Amino acid sequence: MRTRFESTATLRVRRAEVDLGYAVLAAPVALTAHPAPFTTGTGVVDEGLLTSPDRVRVTSVQGVDAAHLVLTDTDLSECLFSGAFHLDQLRLEGRTTLAPTPTGFHRRGIAPIRWTRRRTLAEEHHWRAHSAGQPSGPADAPPEPRRWRNGPDHGDPARTPDPDDVAALYRQLRKAFEDGKNEPGAADFYYGECEMRRHDRTGTPKTERRLLWAYWLLSGYGLRASRALGWLAAAMLTTILLLMAFGLPASSPKQEATGTVPAGGGKVTFVIDKQDPKNPVKDRFTAKRFDKALSVTLNSVVFRSSGQDLTTAGTYIEMTSRILEPALLALAVLAIRGRIKR
Repeated sequence: MRTRFESTATLRVRRAEVDLGYAVLAAPVALTAHPAPFTTGTGVVDEGLLTSPDRVRVTSVQGVDAAHLVLTDTDLSECLFSGAFHLDQLRLEGRTTLAPTPTGFHRRGIAPIRWTRRRTLAEEHHWRAHSAGQPSGPADAPPEPRRWRNGPDHGDPARTPDPDDVAALYRQLRKAFEDGKNEPGAADFYYGECEMRRHDRTGTPKTERRLLWAYWLLSGYGLRASRALGWLAAAMLTTILLLMAFGLPASSPKQEATGTVPAGGGKVTFVIDKQDPKNPVKDRFTAKRFDKALSVTLNSVVFRSSGQDLTTAGTYIEMTSRILEPALLALAVLAIRGRIKR
């Protein structure tokens, strides 16, 4: 803490906790987890007395100008980033570990919920633990995988970062990953940024929060293809049922012709009229009608008109599906693209 590095430095550490809080980095500094026990002139250093796990945990970079900092193979699951400068220029190399979301199913009122698996910052854990009213536990107790992790100032709202502050941290770290051409790795930071904006009742307008709620519900901010595909399947099934019940006519419309014969005879003029399609009174759900409804729905997904004769209600059902279902398909493609983009 509060160390001043006047020149370039490389710190190689093992089985340690490193607190870089308020250090002054006048030149590039690299902190690297050493993969094997250190060796000296007399042989390998004995680690038998060490009881800590075989990892390097960084507990804080608060107040640090991260433009000169490189962290390699470090555990950042409890690292505090708030108050750091130029986080968008921080370099995270190798295998970087961040805190996961709580595991298993939980209850929100009477509804069961399950947190989306992603990498999170310690500040988000602290805010969620505080907002959920979690009780304080022993300071040296290991984190419980089914709960959010309490912060050092748990219970003090003035010292607990709010969603607006955490969103800024996610935004800067996302840019750091994107600048390093690791856009799939930046996906979780974008998800976390949107989550904090969705919960921010002071800095995010209500209309924007509602849009974020819809974006989260339909596709997980464009990052969860399974969610978008699930909604697409539900929308297609609903469209098929509505078409079978109200959209398909009882039979194909027939043409009627009426002719007029002039007084002089010889010439006949035909006026062709087409009957309006009508809903069947019974036998709405049959295999034949399912096949027609499926054809209309599949064509709607790719912005095509099936050419099938529909009732007035069926026409509106098809119009709605041709707007909604391609949008859900596009969200699923966007989510897949975000995970494999180079």
